[in-house]
Amino acid sequence: MRTAGPVGPVGEVGPSVVNHRLTIATVCLSGTLEDKLAAAAAARFQGVELFDSDLIASSWSPHRVRQECARRGLSIDLYQPFRDFEGVPSEVFAANLRRAERTLDVLEQLGARTMLVCSSVSPDAVDDDDLAAEQLSVLASRAELRGVRIAYEALACGRFVNTYAHAWRIVRRAGHPALGLCLDSFHVLSRGDDMAGIRVVPGSKVFHLQLADAPRLNMDVVEWSRHHRLFPGLGSFDLAGFVGYVLSTGYDGPLSLEVFNDVYRQADPRHAAIDGMRSLLALQESVGTAAPPVVREGLRQSALPPAPELTGHGFTELAVDETSGQVVARALTALGFAHTAQHRSKPVQLWEQGKARILLNFAPQRRMTPGTATICALAVESVDPAGSTRRAERLLAPVLPRLRQPEEAELTSIAAPDGTAVFLVRTGGDDESWLQDFVPTGATAASEGRITGTDHVLLTDSLDDFDEATLFYRAVLGLRAGETTEIAAPFGLIRSRAATDPTHRVRITLNTAQLRRGDWAPAIPSPQHVAFSTDDAIASAKAMRALGAPVLKIPDNYYADLDARLALAPEFLAALREHSILYDRDEHGEYLHFYTEILGSRVFFAVVQRVGGYAGYGDPNSVPVRMAAHRERRLVFVTRQGRVAERRPARLLTGPSDRAEPIPAGTGGCRGRGRLPVRGPAADPCHAAGAALPARHRSGPDADHQGPAGRERDRGSRH
Repeated sequence: MRTAGPVGPVGEVGPSVVNHRLTIATVCLSGTLEDKLAAAAAARFQGVELFDSDLIASSWSPHRVRQECARRGLSIDLYQPFRDFEGVPSEVFAANLRRAERTLDVLEQLGARTMLVCSSVSPDAVDDDDLAAEQLSVLASRAELRGVRIAYEALACGRFVNTYAHAWRIVRRAGHPALGLCLDSFHVLSRGDDMAGIRVVPGSKVFHLQLADAPRLNMDVVEWSRHHRLFPGLGSFDLAGFVGYVLSTGYDGPLSLEVFNDVYRQADPRHAAIDGMRSLLALQESVGTAAPPVVREGLRQSALPPAPELTGHGFTELAVDETSGQVVARALTALGFAHTAQHRSKPVQLWEQGKARILLNFAPQRRMTPGTATICALAVESVDPAGSTRRAERLLAPVLPRLRQPEEAELTSIAAPDGTAVFLVRTGGDDESWLQDFVPTGATAASEGRITGTDHVLLTDSLDDFDEATLFYRAVLGLRAGETTEIAAPFGLIRSRAATDPTHRVRITLNTAQLRRGDWAPAIPSPQHVAFSTDDAIASAKAMRALGAPVLKIPDNYYADLDARLALAPEFLAALREHSILYDRDEHGEYLHFYTEILGSRVFFAVVQRVGGYAGYGDPNSVPVRMAAHRERRLVFVTRQGRVAERRPARLLTGPSDRAEPIPAGTGGCRGRGRLPVRGPAADPCHAAGAALPARHRSGPDADHQGPAGRERDRGSRH
């Protein structure tokens, strides 16, 4: 359908622009049908695919469902699934027709105009295209009398029809105007089918388009399909290419999400729906960039505001108290940082070295565990902060309210899914720079630590937030997410994924533990770290040790293995061993990195050197080495304090300022969940002391891990 009117979340369109409705299947979301419709409408979807199981379980009649959808501004674009219909013996076909008539009755009451028919997996079916075409034609004739179309979908697990090309041959053979195709990205791409063949299908015969991403897994396709689909942009499929081929046929119907995922179907449906909308808008943007000119022209006016160029990390803010603040400040001093400025109106310190900036926020928080330090905010430098904000708002990222003094800079921050405040800033000498809010102390960094800037920030998310956070940074900030890496850590499997801008000036790493059972270890909930860049890791480590930096000791066994694997020059290997520097290399370059001990319960620092074009984050096999070394240091501390370190209950102290106590639900930071609008003065990142919002919060995995920081959002951020 071509339109000249507005299209809700995809903006204003001209007379030649195709209005692809944005639709979500109810199976993507958790809850009852009422919950799902409310969530879809709140996320600004224009329609839904209604699953029969949701209708059957609802107390609403089909007519009531139609009314409720209309009241929320939703159309019912598809009713599904209708299974095991075609290619069957006559007696089975008669029963199938009776079943179909009852289903068409339901569609009439719903006001739905398309019914999905899946290719048969029935043992009754036979491999006979002529019979399948004949029976589908009969069904299409009956549907046509009711103003309904039949969209025939080839399931990847179909008994005989399991490719879109085969389904198209049957549809062509039937030759009925009310019979067309449903193209599902999962069923096409999971089989590795050639997408180019889609171009031979007329757009008028593509009745519906379903979209889902997925990781590449070697498993039964049914299990893969029903449990491991992802929203677009989070898996390995070339969805932009797939959609480009479909749109090049002239298809003008909905872009619809059909994602079976166990995590999404247990999550708050409001949050999952917003993630789905973000993924579709970002996918449209990707298609508009890479698709043929005729497709780009059609999508041009529905594109998102472009993501402005990001030029680096502005600052990383740590929420601290008097105890943890002293620990972190001593460590920063030993790393060569200086306390260069103090905020004009808030208890916030600015520490600098090179272009690396750390803020220590001492504002009191009643929900923060004493002695804890935690990353509460990040700032990324944008060439156009206002443009970055417009994009964030279009992608339904809550812009956080902020109280400020008249002379202070007007800054914008948005809430990430886990509650982290992400500031969009410009750093410089003009009046809009956030640095104008700070009064110099007169101290300057002497550069003993040789730190030049911030390389990356590592955050740990719960399993539920992991994909959502990736989608947030990818879509809202325009970062490119890499493949997920699995790491066999000492306390369980860890998944890690990095996101970076095209120029690699902003890097954010996300980690999660897939399963956490037991309470015996370790003692760090949702570990976090900030990695600083240097041009000489060995010289930095030497200088920092001289200043008393708490550099983490790496065992000799690691260097014996490194020597065996890489045959490094003896002098170089000796220097790495002496200064506890970890090492990796690939065909592009080298990576040297070392770490501090844990500071304030969960935070630590890293110093990294990238040589050549190395773009990774170290050998995944070095992560367990670092984790074991951190645990050993905690046990040493506990022993010195005369505490019992092993097999203690989850609510006892187990290390220097560490708590094994999980972060309780509902005690997230003042920003709350990064999907729905945050209201009230407590939402101000700088003025949330003692008034944290009752936000949805899940603590991150307890597994200590090399990756960005975890999320105990118990502190307000500076701005």
